[in-house]
Amino acid sequence: MAYIVAVTNQKGGVGKTTTAVNIAAQLATSKRRVVLVDLDPQGNATSSLGIAKDELTNTLYEALLGKASVKEIILPTRIKNMFVLPANAALAQAEVDLVNVAKRETRLANLLATINADVIIIDCPPALSLLTVNALAAADGVLIPVQAEYFALEGLSQLLQTIQLVRQGLNQQLKIFGVVLTMFTKRTVLSEQVQAEVLQHFGDKVFHTVVPRNIRLAEAPSYGKTIYEHDKWSKGARAYKALTQEVVDRAGL
Repeated sequence: MAYIVAVTNQKGGVGKTTTAVNIAAQLATSKRRVVLVDLDPQGNATSSLGIAKDELTNTLYEALLGKASVKEIILPTRIKNMFVLPANAALAQAEVDLVNVAKRETRLANLLATINADVIIIDCPPALSLLTVNALAAADGVLIPVQAEYFALEGLSQLLQTIQLVRQGLNQQLKIFGVVLTMFTKRTVLSEQVQAEVLQHFGDKVFHTVVPRNIRLAEAPSYGKTIYEHDKWSKGARAYKALTQEVVDRAGL
């Protein structure tokens, strides 16, 4: 059975996709078979890997609707042992098409159960939608990226309530796997204040590694590359390497 991590935060622009893509890539370099699931209709995780999302015939949308199998949509990446279930704008229609489908909240879980992998990383959309509920129903743990800026914790209470509801009704094993501070700027009062606030709320769930604000991290997706391919010696790459090791330790991988 694969260990499944849902990377989610209903607030956009917090480094969610960057976190999902680069943790998946780093895990794959250690000979683990990793599948990255792009559950965001924006398809940013797909394009971050250099895949032309708008040219794809079969995507996660078709798989969720039963129009294609996982084998028909899964794609290899340039990184050995790393695969992706791609997405594009068509996935937004799934919210409508699944409304009257029986057990619609567990469609993704059923798909992922057919995958041969050591780890599955789900990049969730920035909303508490049916797609996000599907991710939470399928996951072993939730990884929450939190941006080190004002209003960092805004909306997180609603996410925590949703996690609790999913735990009660769909997935009793679901837990908060960890919280990671992203876009952190050292030696600024604001970043330190946000860090203190996050620690106060989440305690030992907060990862020791913080992801710095880093231009190389920001520009890597525009080249269709992971940070390790774009600049493996950058501060961003070093941070995600350290964060992945913490993920390995916590998950017992």
